[in-house]
Amino acid sequence: MSHDTTDAQPELSAIDELVAEPAAAAGDPQTPGPAAPSVSMAVPPKCPTRTRLYRHGELIDEGFPAEELSERLGSDPDAVVWLDLYDPDQRDLQVVVDEFGLHPLAVEDAITSHQRAKVDRYRTHLFANMYAVSVDAAAVTITAGEIAVFITPRALVTVRKDEFDIDTLIARWDLNADLVDAGNQVSALVYGLIDVVVDGHYHAVEQLDDAVDELQTHLFEAQTAVDVRRRAYELGASLAALRRVVAPMQEVVSRLNRADSHLRDDILTPYYQDVYDHALRTVESVDAARDRVDRIADTQLNEQAAELNEITKRLAAWAAIIAVPTAVTGFYGQNIPYPGFGHVSGFIASCAIMLGLGALLYWYLRRNRWL
Repeated sequence: MSHDTTDAQPELSAIDELVAEPAAAAGDPQTPGPAAPSVSMAVPPKCPTRTRLYRHGELIDEGFPAEELSERLGSDPDAVVWLDLYDPDQRDLQVVVDEFGLHPLAVEDAITSHQRAKVDRYRTHLFANMYAVSVDAAAVTITAGEIAVFITPRALVTVRKDEFDIDTLIARWDLNADLVDAGNQVSALVYGLIDVVVDGHYHAVEQLDDAVDELQTHLFEAQTAVDVRRRAYELGASLAALRRVVAPMQEVVSRLNRADSHLRDDILTPYYQDVYDHALRTVESVDAARDRVDRIADTQLNEQAAELNEITKRLAAWAAIIAVPTAVTGFYGQNIPYPGFGHVSGFIASCAIMLGLGALLYWYLRRNRWL
């Protein structure tokens, strides 16, 4: 997870230039920013924090100490705030508990790892839990970063328990500024968050799907350095782990898009629906990739069985050919007189019989594709 002490807010002209000339935005997953310490020197909170203050969708201030939340919100009734805490404990969260009256059960879930992806509704706020994911370059290891979210009428509080490129989220918020008005500021922040998380899910699926494509190219190669069966098992395990993360995201997005969440409005409702469609497509892509991996594994086993069957046929054919001279030499090895016994002519006759019958049997087996 990267943290940035500068957190420079791009001007509108800079955003226009970014749109006009596509380039890697600040906080792009491939170009994370540097690490940043806490903007607060007091305890609590002692964990690394990020803060931003918005009014009518416009960024007013950022990087201020978390202890100033009450003062800033109290002096500006139209302002909303975003507070990000990285790996806090109960004491670190106390500052937001006191400010927003967070429910003890939600706070417990926020500081306890490995919670299921969900949305819970409390009297004064919503609590959501979700997982951002990434895949290593070898498309073997799935890394899931757990994010707990408190959604209040005037604040979005994110609690990150694992690594997550928060600069990507900030860049997405800045680019979505035209969607924000005085009535949907928190909702726009929530939309940006779930959009980044779901996009990360789909990017991970694409990486694994590309790995499945690469594996498929080695399936019928006679000599390959890739252990197809082992690689298929690794990809299947990664896809199964990814599905456990991405499948519940449909319910999370659907729950946030319900009327009783108070996040819907005429502007953002279509965007929330778009995120839900992306979440649904991600799960379908994971299932399709898992089916492909299963087919590759089955095909590889069938190919091995067919190859073994072919080898067995060849060995049986050569055994039949070798049986001919064995039978002839066994006949001529009897201790009784036979035509040509004790004469060179008998030896020549036995050799001719062996070669003739062997050649005839080889021709017959070759014609029937046993050799």
